[in-house]
Amino acid sequence: MPSYNKVTIDDINVAGKRVLVRCDFNVPLKDGVITDENRINAALPTIKKLIADGGKVILCSHLGKPKNGPEAKFSLAPVAERLSEKLGKPVVFAADPEVVGENAKKAVAEMKDGDVVLLENTRFRKEETKNLEPFSSELASLCDVYVNDAFGSAHRAHCSTAGVTDHVKVNAVGYLMGKELTYLGNAVNDPVRPFVTILGGAKVADKLSVIENLLKKADTLIIGGGMAYTFLKAQGINVGTSLVDDTKIDFCKDMLAQAEAKGVKILLPVDSVCAKAFPDPIDAEIETKVFTKETGIADDYMGLDIGPKSAELFANEVKSAKTVVWNGPMGVFENPTLAKGTIAVAKALAETDATTIIGGGDSAAAVNTLGFGDKMTHISTGGGASLEFLEGKTLPGIACINDK
Repeated sequence: MPSYNKVTIDDINVAGKRVLVRCDFNVPLKDGVITDENRINAALPTIKKLIADGGKVILCSHLGKPKNGPEAKFSLAPVAERLSEKLGKPVVFAADPEVVGENAKKAVAEMKDGDVVLLENTRFRKEETKNLEPFSSELASLCDVYVNDAFGSAHRAHCSTAGVTDHVKVNAVGYLMGKELTYLGNAVNDPVRPFVTILGGAKVADKLSVIENLLKKADTLIIGGGMAYTFLKAQGINVGTSLVDDTKIDFCKDMLAQAEAKGVKILLPVDSVCAKAFPDPIDAEIETKVFTKETGIADDYMGLDIGPKSAELFANEVKSAKTVVWNGPMGVFENPTLAKGTIAVAKALAETDATTIIGGGDSAAAVNTLGFGDKMTHISTGGGASLEFLEGKTLPGIACINDK
């Protein structure tokens, strides 16, 4: 596992210097209005610290996936407006289709200490996602110091997350990035034991490397969600029409054998809440039936949530843990009838004294939607990044930052 002992904004002097901060302002918008401000709020501590220290703070981020260059619906203008309100001071928006064009250069040149400028969507430049010149150099030309605080994009080697550091000597991580590295890093590299990991979500294929890596680290691996049915089928249990990846049966058999050899406990559902079809729409009322591991699932039923005995089994395992990492819901949590397994696990995490880390993505959405967000030690802001972190991969947006 790579080491992430990085220079932070507490280690550097930014007074009078131009500081380019890569934030994650990839917020959901509806008719130009931001519908979820969590990512903006998460960036505020770093921005406020740099302002207080007298830096000239230049913010940049991507938003969405613009395919055809600059598009008004992907502009960061609404973010500049909300940031101004939250910071209680004007945030100058450098409306510039070239991102680093005349407007941006002029706005930065006119900055005084403590001022804030927001650049336009970095993905308005075709070079961004390919990490190509001249965009990296142009971004670097605006600043004396570079700070990466966008953990959600740290697994991507883009101009604004990696390329820019080739041209800036002083670079550091912000508070949000530092928090992610502390919690995820400690959990995976040096967990207080017992260390329990909970994996859910639909597909085994999405979590192959995570399972392999965590088998070397965890004391217990709990597997729920749609991915559990491939494991159950690998054990010879009938799973009806449940989601199964037949190409991964041998992988599951191998993981179960490895776990036994290593003395790692793997817990699979002992019962499932099933229905004859997937709910359509997803929150529609649905008739369900519980099948146990002993009987198997009837041929015309599919598993859509862990059953009550599994929920109790998983919750009891969590109670004895000292560190818990959870990535992926236990079932179709968007449906009230099929959310009970995910609720039971979230409730168990909320009530434990363990360090509880939620690995972004659907798990983060689930605990926040279900009202348990404030009871967790740490909720990761990056689904894909936290998954790659749990796989043991080096994240390019972090590797390029100076080590202490």
